[in-house]
Amino acid sequence: MRKLIQNQAEPITKDRIKEDLVQLGVKEGMVLCVHSSLSSIGWVNGGAVAVIQALMDTITEEGTLIMPAQTLELSDPADWIDPPVPQSWWKSIKETMPAYDPAYTTPTAMGRVAETFWKYPGVSRSSHPNFSFLAWGKRKHDILKNHSLSYGLGEESPLGRMYDLDAQVLLIGTSFESHTSFHLAEYRIAQQDLMTRGAPILEKGWKVWKEYQDIITREELFDQIGLDFLHSEYTHHHGQVGLANTYLLSMRESVDFAERWLDRYDQP
Repeated sequence: MRKLIQNQAEPITKDRIKEDLVQLGVKEGMVLCVHSSLSSIGWVNGGAVAVIQALMDTITEEGTLIMPAQTLELSDPADWIDPPVPQSWWKSIKETMPAYDPAYTTPTAMGRVAETFWKYPGVSRSSHPNFSFLAWGKRKHDILKNHSLSYGLGEESPLGRMYDLDAQVLLIGTSFESHTSFHLAEYRIAQQDLMTRGAPILEKGWKVWKEYQDIITREELFDQIGLDFLHSEYTHHHGQVGLANTYLLSMRESVDFAERWLDRYDQP
């Protein structure tokens, strides 16, 4: 915190963030999926709350604000590698792991802004135990409803519905590795490696361990896909929110680009 204060001439305020968002092209009524790093913005007066309020004020209730809220730790311990756990623990972990509940299962590794957004009035959350999304605004129910358990970042997920709604993606101080929408492209290519995932869910008030099919994702390719997208014919907006390097881009265009990129990458 001390370093942030020392590196800026004045505090970053909600009004400053709103001005930066408008300058980037964020507009009233926009369907907007946000990935963010609070610390990259600088010292913000009001922290994550100020960032969320600035986003809501800019798109207004006529728009829709979305953030990912993944909980990947609700998974089969046999797949854990960071850190791994002894095989003798696996059965006990699966039997005692609390079930996913959108009301109280905390999003992890999504950053302070997403964790704060989850608790915000009017925000709803989708039902997937690993790949849930948060949404606020006019189209939130359309985006979050009927989130498929299998292939949880595919066509029958909030990503598929955001694609249909021509959503925009805002990357505030994050790399393209965080661009969750690229996953949708992975489900659309011919070359896919399948896996079985598992997670604890609630069915009729009872916890059950549910296994489901999904693909093996390749986030390690996303930064290169993003860099190539920035040098493509597609339009994007680049600027700053506070001190954070920020991109605003079309989800539909970036997913279409990523699909073609992955198809070429997988050619023998």
